[in-house]
Amino acid sequence: MTPAAVAAVAALGGAGAVLRVLLSRGRLRGTLLVNLAGALALGALAGADPGADALRLAGAGLLGAATTFSTWMAEARELLEHGRRRAAAGYLVAPLLAGLLAVAAGHAAASSLT
Repeated sequence: MTPAAVAAVAALGGAGAVLRVLLSRGRLRGTLLVNLAGALALGALAGADPGADALRLAGAGLLGAATTFSTWMAEARELLEHGRRRAAAGYLVAPLLAGLLAVAAGHAAASSLT
């Protein structure tokens, strides 16, 4: 990758992180919605097959920073710390399955358009 491409990924990563904070508002539902929207968008991006540079910029930069695995895990840990074991298990499994479905749906939708 060229230095300009690295800088662009970093800039889009910063924008994605700001977007995540604004949209999630630090709540379980917000994190879930941001992660699912990001999974859908990433699936659509991959299905559109825009090329390696676009995948790096939009996928790794913007969407990679907008979605957040670490916040998802931290929120699940908080549920466990408050004795909510079933809620924590559901919060780990349901978003994973929904995210996989969102990626598949986004990919299928974009693939059908090309």
